[in-house]
Amino acid sequence: MRKIEYCPISMKKLLVKMKDTSELMVDLGYSAVLYDDDDLAMEVIRLEEKMDVYDYHVQISAMLAARTVEDAEALSGVLQIAAAAEIVSNAAGDIASIVLLKMGIPHELKKDLRRADETVARAVVGADSKVAGRSLDKISFETEVGMSVIAIRRGESWIYDPEPEIEIVAGDILFARGHDEGVPLFLEMVTGKPQVPKAYQESGIGQLDRAVDIIVKMKNRSELAVGLAYTAVLFDSEEVAIEVEVIEQEMDEMKYDLQRWVLQAAKHVDDIENLRGLLHLAVSTEIISDAALKIANVVLHDIEPHPILAMAMRESDEVITRVEIAPGAEMDGKTLGDLDLETETGMYVLAVKRGGRWNYNPKAKVTLGAGDLIFARGSKSGEEQLLKMSGARS
Repeated sequence: MRKIEYCPISMKKLLVKMKDTSELMVDLGYSAVLYDDDDLAMEVIRLEEKMDVYDYHVQISAMLAARTVEDAEALSGVLQIAAAAEIVSNAAGDIASIVLLKMGIPHELKKDLRRADETVARAVVGADSKVAGRSLDKISFETEVGMSVIAIRRGESWIYDPEPEIEIVAGDILFARGHDEGVPLFLEMVTGKPQVPKAYQESGIGQLDRAVDIIVKMKNRSELAVGLAYTAVLFDSEEVAIEVEVIEQEMDEMKYDLQRWVLQAAKHVDDIENLRGLLHLAVSTEIISDAALKIANVVLHDIEPHPILAMAMRESDEVITRVEIAPGAEMDGKTLGDLDLETETGMYVLAVKRGGRWNYNPKAKVTLGAGDLIFARGSKSGEEQLLKMSGARS
């Protein structure tokens, strides 16, 4: 194991790196399983090693910064959130290991995961690729293939949320997020080679729908829990933190339900490898919700959030924002389905607060009105669009 050498890095920068890296790892881990892609899985393992380095530096920085008991108390929440990000990264590594260890995942589950709003793809820029030597704004991946580049690996260096002016060079490894149908188009555009889709066989496992529904729901709920946990800390909201606690308890129950289903199904299955992969995925996904609760506990345990936490969250690749809808604004009187905010702004609505009532993970039929508070996560450019649509009251 390579020895970690200490070098001075600001605590804020470390927290930004840990948050961005752990969230990217989860996306890559699920996509590795979805496409049975060893390269994606190995990227997760490489990033897991980086997270160990970041975690080490956070701990050293905190010890160097603490001079009094008050300093230590103020930094305890920072360390708790850093530890949670490390747990998320370890869970992502476990998800990626499903591919590397050749555990089976039923094809039916992969089909359902592809119906999710977005997935992540990885592609190496070929020497003859038409994107080599061009900047991202000139390539316009969003228009051409419906995918947006979220990170670039250039050698051992990572560039998160790359600027539009950055020039792509041969050998760069691009990571892009978008809909499943855009993945083969993205791969062909970047590599310069035609893509041949993999052929999959149905698993033949009876009554698999129940297990697939549980796994898909667990994935969605764990992602919601992480978003709400950061929201609770950023806005010091005990109500939101309690919702994270509720989701974590639901996740435990879903994991137990899946375990019972697997034990019953094993009696009727010749090859249990597919079932092994399902169990592994469920356990790893549930661990992500445990990490979310660890973040929310900063609020639930009445730990005063250090100002550096808010600064780090504002500088991360994916920001969390709160906007209030002004009377007569574009959002006033329209449903979330009408607005289609994820497509129009790239922002995912975590919750809506109206008066003293909360609506978590609101459905498309929810009608918004003046005075509603919208809590959402997404890119900084998406946040700007959301502010305009809400009447720019934040």
